[in-house]
Amino acid sequence: MTLHSLPLFVRLQGRPVILVGDGEAAEPKRRLLERAGAEVVGEDDPHARLAIVADDDAAVARLKARGVLVNAVDRPELCDFTLPAIVDRAPVLVAIGTGGVSAGLAAALRQRLEAVLPASLGRLAEALHAARGGLRAALPDGAARRRAIGAALTPGGALDPLSDYDGRDAAQAVLDARATGGVVTLRLTSPDPDDLTLKQARWLAAADRVTHRADVPGAILDRARADAARERTDAPPPAGEGLTVDVAMTR
Repeated sequence: MTLHSLPLFVRLQGRPVILVGDGEAAEPKRRLLERAGAEVVGEDDPHARLAIVADDDAAVARLKARGVLVNAVDRPELCDFTLPAIVDRAPVLVAIGTGGVSAGLAAALRQRLEAVLPASLGRLAEALHAARGGLRAALPDGAARRRAIGAALTPGGALDPLSDYDGRDAAQAVLDARATGGVVTLRLTSPDPDDLTLKQARWLAAADRVTHRADVPGAILDRARADAARERTDAPPPAGEGLTVDVAMTR
């Protein structure tokens, strides 16, 4: 599967961003830029590398000719980048984009996620950050540390991110949740990744290594962690270091 856009989080604090236009289309963009700490400037600023244009196609062309990346409000076909709907649980940010196809859909998904993600999610993120030094000392092996953190964050785990964080010691919760390795076998009847069960999707997301037969579609394998090792095999593998998920199609 290909991505129509690469999602990025750009730090704009103190940086100039061009805003062209005014009124109802431009003001929400101005507020968003100011919230991100950007310096909102006019089209003639020579240092800006990003621009949002509310209502001026000629300005879009001029700015692109200068090498500026442009967001043209409500005109996705002219956009170099789009602005997502945002769920803010600082320092956790969840961005929902549709490539400009449907801002209404992105907004509806944001509203659903606002109801699901607890207000304490940011405090959990900060607690995990504060625990990094202690966890590195206790679990110097990076893969083992990653597995332990993953185990603590699983549904129903001590640090389940969809539950209210109660302020417990995050480092100790991770150490208590240390998981062992092994092999999990997934036998799939459909090549469509949307047909994965919730449990199957969770196993793929947790895997340190994914082994698979030649006929497993790439769209299925893309549901695994990006840094999980992948290996095509003709038979189920022996257990190795960490969690191995072995995937095959059944006919």
